[in-house]
Amino acid sequence: MADDAATFDAARAEAYSTPIDKIDVSRQDRFVSNTIWPFFERLRREDPVHYCAESEFGPYWSITRFDDIVAVETNHQAFSSEKAIGIFDPVPGDDFQMPMFIAMDPPKHDEQRKVIQPIVSSENLANFAPLIRQRAAKILDELPIGEPFDWVNRVSVELTTQMLATLFDFPFEERRKLTYWSDLATTDTDDPETYSQAIREMFPGGAMTVDQGRAELMACAFYFKTLWDQRANAPPANDLISLLAHGEATRDMPLMEFLGNILLLIVGGNDTTRNSITGGLIAFTENPDQLARLRANPALLDSAIPEIIRWQTPVAHMRRTAKADVQLGGKTIKAGDKVVMWYVSGNRDETAIDNPEAFIVDRERPRHHVSFGFGIHRCVGMRLAEMQLKIVWEEILKRFPVIEIVEEPVRVKSCFLRAYRKLMVRIPARA
Repeated sequence: MADDAATFDAARAEAYSTPIDKIDVSRQDRFVSNTIWPFFERLRREDPVHYCAESEFGPYWSITRFDDIVAVETNHQAFSSEKAIGIFDPVPGDDFQMPMFIAMDPPKHDEQRKVIQPIVSSENLANFAPLIRQRAAKILDELPIGEPFDWVNRVSVELTTQMLATLFDFPFEERRKLTYWSDLATTDTDDPETYSQAIREMFPGGAMTVDQGRAELMACAFYFKTLWDQRANAPPANDLISLLAHGEATRDMPLMEFLGNILLLIVGGNDTTRNSITGGLIAFTENPDQLARLRANPALLDSAIPEIIRWQTPVAHMRRTAKADVQLGGKTIKAGDKVVMWYVSGNRDETAIDNPEAFIVDRERPRHHVSFGFGIHRCVGMRLAEMQLKIVWEEILKRFPVIEIVEEPVRVKSCFLRAYRKLMVRIPARA
């Protein structure tokens, strides 16, 4: 829901008065204001496979219901990942392209994904758990009491960036480079003015052209290339760089494919979990009865964590491109058409999820959501994400009877990630 009732009511009136063929759910300003919900609601009810002829990203199909999303997600024979995974298209003639395995079809996708899967094995997760708990405890113990601070920066970003540094065996004292590169990589470069504004919002006082931003990403590539060369010349180890450097399907990647996969792993291991950590705090603040139930029975975290991930839906959409003419929901999607699976809508689908607008910590089927995708592209790190969230909430519940949100959240201008730039909070006292 929007951050105030009047804004939400206005959005609902607009959603239901706009001719349905003119509804464009990719409008990023509605994600910033958190007013996108009634537009998705109307599409699910009246036109769940919806064609938008005009948008800032060009024409596209919106897939808004849970079952249709799963149908597209699991049919890689008809729907390809290769052109792009986001609604935005590569700029024609732009040679700054970064192939990555999430934006590949089988067999190459499967071969590259298999290389990094050992990092999230059950044994590895068990080994990570004590380290995550130790770090979460330290981060939370160092938070100020009685004065406002930015939860995103002090908790969400710091915890996930520390974990990323461990996964990569990245120099720990330089770990915030990972956050910086993640933010750069997820900033849309299609419009130079919008890009420059987004950079200023991320890095106050800063300004950057698209070319300068790309130069920074190339600096990321060369930084990791140094680590890669070290790991390639050493015995295989259990970190992402070593796995990639020694993997048969990944050890000879061209530079831009290498950079693409590195950025994929940075963003996948950083943005999604950090935004669920922040989103969880917002969800509990808006639903104090659910927080009280959790405090009374912390065992409910087993269902509360996937409910946070459903409610937040950190990746708002994924995109496919039709390989041939396809029938879906009574519509004909033509070969070459852009098909956008709106996870953020599927997770609110009344036909698939009971009472989907409610945040319920003991939901009967809490993992029945589309936040992690389905099929061959299902999130490889989903169990690690859930484990980090569970541990941090276990440690929060031990320490803080109350965490007050003192300002409205600052959301990232994006229809791809449901992300937070800032969330000012205050902790009155420790337990």
